[in-house]
Amino acid sequence: MSGRLAELAAEFSMVERALGDPAALADGRAYARLTRRHRELLPLVTLLREQEARVSDLRGARELLDDPDMRDLAQGEVQALTARLAEIESELEVLLLPTDPDDVKDVILELRAGAGGAEAGLFAVDLLRMYTRYAEGAGLKLNVLDASESDLGGASKVVAEVTGEFAFRAFKWERGVHRVQRVPATESQGRIHTSTVTVAVLPEAEEGEVQLDLSEVRIDVFRSQGAGGQGVNTTDSAVRAVYRAGTPDEIVVVCQDGRSQIKNREKALLVLASRLAERERAAREERERTERASQVGSGDRSEKIRTYNYPQNRVTDHRLEGDAKNHPLDSVIAGGLAPVVAALARDERERQLLQMAAQDGGGQYGAA
Repeated sequence: MSGRLAELAAEFSMVERALGDPAALADGRAYARLTRRHRELLPLVTLLREQEARVSDLRGARELLDDPDMRDLAQGEVQALTARLAEIESELEVLLLPTDPDDVKDVILELRAGAGGAEAGLFAVDLLRMYTRYAEGAGLKLNVLDASESDLGGASKVVAEVTGEFAFRAFKWERGVHRVQRVPATESQGRIHTSTVTVAVLPEAEEGEVQLDLSEVRIDVFRSQGAGGQGVNTTDSAVRAVYRAGTPDEIVVVCQDGRSQIKNREKALLVLASRLAERERAAREERERTERASQVGSGDRSEKIRTYNYPQNRVTDHRLEGDAKNHPLDSVIAGGLAPVVAALARDERERQLLQMAAQDGGGQYGAA
């Protein structure tokens, strides 16, 4: 682990030098990447510097143990410094865990009503509202690109874009089937119904990540229809991009949010590229799951991940255990997803640490 820490410290130094280069300021994208990486590495480097200082302090305190007049004071200092170095060790372990390279990307968010008819469509709108408020609280922006209305003011499908720093990290836990249990407004007998909505979270494809052959894409222009976002245009500027029409590989993307046909075309192609990238990732993950029979089912996008139980005012995330899996529904559905996301992130870190310990056979710096 010390070798990896040295590599990251060296990278931090290189990033700092690059940020001071006028050429970096001239390239907006390059400068943004550098500043983002600087922020990512700063907590780790700060801990390393504190560790170095505490090791030096500990060495000095141990030297004082031989002085009868200073022994008691030195013993207390040695104890405190040793405890702090152990804390730093643990914090560094967490910072060294593998990170998802997609975390920094913007997101294409897709909600599709599943079982439950009109109630599923209404639940899709509830989830969209929840995600909009959650995004706002996280300093992100959610913009609806396309939506298909269903009965009673619901939506059979919603496609949105979430932009901002670490958008994918904030939303990646939402992939899967969301189940709601409640009494629908149309239920005269007061019976509880169960409905589902499938949520897909796709990191936006970066330039060059997917080689999209435009000869395989048909572009249709039409007049906007339905609930395609706030202030939907009424001109013939909505765009439908159809990839490999009529084949098993067909993908259809509609964008009708912008008032510019050119902008809608660009956004539709971006969503299409993101879906193709996701298709490639899913195929790759499926191959890996086949090779690791012990992990079959984990991470499956069709897996039920969460239940929203209205009669009991409870949201249960089925990927968690114990008290961490249950949260107050009224808070979550109002956009308070952060505690659920934090619990999922902690659970992932704990599993990664266990895997790392199993591979390394444990071991600590022994700095003290």
